[in-house]
Amino acid sequence: MTDRKYIIVGNWKMNLNVSEASILVHRLHQKIKIHRGVDIVLAPPLIDIQPLSLEIDRRQFKLAAQDAYYKDNGAYTGQVSFTMLRDLVSYCIVGHSERKIYFNETLEDVREKVSAAIRNDIIPIICIGETKLERNSGETKTVINDQLTTAIANLTSHEIQNVILTYEPVWAISTFDGEIAKPKDIEQAIGFMRLTIEHLYGKVVAENVRIIYGGSVDENNAGLFLDIDGCDGALVGSASLNYYKFSEIIEKASQIYLKRSKK
Repeated sequence: MTDRKYIIVGNWKMNLNVSEASILVHRLHQKIKIHRGVDIVLAPPLIDIQPLSLEIDRRQFKLAAQDAYYKDNGAYTGQVSFTMLRDLVSYCIVGHSERKIYFNETLEDVREKVSAAIRNDIIPIICIGETKLERNSGETKTVINDQLTTAIANLTSHEIQNVILTYEPVWAISTFDGEIAKPKDIEQAIGFMRLTIEHLYGKVVAENVRIIYGGSVDENNAGLFLDIDGCDGALVGSASLNYYKFSEIIEKASQIYLKRSKK
C-alpha cells in the first residue's frame, strides 16, 4: 500500500461568470471539510481564476487552469501562457478530450504543454483515453500507449512523479452521450497506464504516480470508481458545479482513503 493521496478535480468548463463562481466557492467553503487524505482542486474558467485566487482558502482548495499555451510569452494574440498562470494556479488540465475534439489539439501539442507546465512549476493533469470507435476496434492499449508516452516524452523520472494522469475514455463522457464505464474496464486501463510508467521509469516511480478517472463521475457512482484498485481520484465535470454533489464526492473519497490506509 502506497501513501498516495486522493485528488478530486472539479472541471467547471465554460460555466459560471465571476460572481457566480464566487458564490459557488463560498458554498463549497461552508460545505466541504479539510480532509487529510484528499486534495481538492477547482478548475474554473480562465476569467474567474484571478479573483478566486484571492477568495479561496488554499489549505482547503487549490486552483487549476483548464488549458494554457505552451510558449512562455510572445506575439500570440488571445493566448495565456503557463508563465502567466504560475502565481495563480497549482495545476493545469492538459489534453482534455474536448480540446482534442473541438480544437484539434494534437499529441505533440499535449507534449509541449506538459513540458511548459513542469517548466513553470505547475502540475499537469494529463487526460488520456480512447474514442468509442477505437475501443470497438480493439485499439484501447495502443491509443493509451501513444497518448501517454508522447505526453511525458520530455520528462525525467523525478518530473513524472509530479504529474497527475487521468484515464478519460471519450466513450464514457456524458457530453458525447457516452455510456457509464464498468469498473473492470477502468481498472484494466489504469493498470496498463501504471505498467507503461513502470517500463519507462521503474517500479518505484510507477507506484508514486497518481492516476485518476474522468468520465461522467457524479455523487451516485463516485464511490464505485474511487474504490477501483489503483485509482487515486476523479476528474469531475458537471457534478462539480453543484456544491452538494461535489461535496458528496469529496466525502466518499475521504471515506475510501481512510479505509485503504487501514489495510
